[in-house]
Amino acid sequence: MRVLVDTSVWIDYFKSGVDSTEVDKLIENNVVYTNDLILTELIPYLRLKNQISIINIIKEISVFPLFIDWLEIQDFQFKCLKSGLNGIGIPDLIIAQNAKQNNGYIFTFDKHFNLSKDILSINVYI
Repeated sequence: MRVLVDTSVWIDYFKSGVDSTEVDKLIENNVVYTNDLILTELIPYLRLKNQISIINIIKEISVFPLFIDWLEIQDFQFKCLKSGLNGIGIPDLIIAQNAKQNNGYIFTFDKHFNLSKDILSINVYI
């Protein structure tokens, strides 16, 4: 199993939130992945807070290569809109596509991933 840990989970993890132990288990099992989009969401904030040691740790996590298939993203957006899921942003669709391309699971606190998992044929880590 390979788990793409979403930004929402990392933020909770850095604050020693409720699911910190779950992330620790994934790290111990060496199944945690990130991508350049998630890093781009995290690193500027961490730099602002001068969290250099955390940045260095995050940069050591295995990265799923990010290949954006814009036609598939358009199809994802169409399927979501058709199903009444109007609030899913393009960055989250890219994250969903990236996990799917790499046969990974998404670990996230964003509820729309769970709502769209069957529509988009993605795996959500629970």
